[in-house]
Amino acid sequence: MHKSIWRRALAEALGTGLLVAVVVGSGIAAASLSRGDAGLQLLENSFATALGLAVLILVFGPVSGAHFNPVVSAADWWLGRRTGAGLTAQELAAYVAAQVVGGIGGAILANLMYGGAAVSWSTTSRSSGHLYLGEVVATAGLVLLIFALAASQRSHLAPAAVGAYIGAAYWFTSSTSFANPAVTIGRAFSDTFAGIAPASVPGFVAFQLVGAVVGVGVLVLLYPPVVRGADDLVTPGASS
Repeated sequence: MHKSIWRRALAEALGTGLLVAVVVGSGIAAASLSRGDAGLQLLENSFATALGLAVLILVFGPVSGAHFNPVVSAADWWLGRRTGAGLTAQELAAYVAAQVVGGIGGAILANLMYGGAAVSWSTTSRSSGHLYLGEVVATAGLVLLIFALAASQRSHLAPAAVGAYIGAAYWFTSSTSFANPAVTIGRAFSDTFAGIAPASVPGFVAFQLVGAVVGVGVLVLLYPPVVRGADDLVTPGASS
């Protein structure tokens, strides 16, 4: 019997929230410690995010699968519809709600840790076409990586592999690889180095969804159907 949905949703909320706290908090620290050097700030932000994400997957993976990302959860639901594996529609709704709430909470936590207002709407506009293309690439690669690991029974490598991918994608994509609607929404709540203006959020989310479709399409071409439970997707989960 799989773990109860409330425990899994709680793990998704906590994991997504702490991920956003890592992204925003390390961005605030980088901007403070390396003033005027955007390259160094990005290096510090990406390094902390990659390591933090790997740790969070290890902590929460056995409970919920450590999706921390609505597009990953949606892809899991879509791929599992024919086989009965993966998330049900009800579980998908619970996961996405938990991820979004967690992402907002994580930004608020980071703001408060650094002595700022709980909410400071970002003023950083990210609305250019080349940034949208970057989000398609970043999200497609993330979805392909996670489900390729699951399909080839190498999910135990996910903490290091996903952390490494996101750390690298900060640099090789024009958008610095948000690749996550919940994280994108959360980052709008902080007017800091890692922020995104609320008006830019819909565009980013729309192209992240496009990227998820591209990633699933490539996966279907390269691998047989993924028959895994949602809590086994990113890291092998234990039943209770």
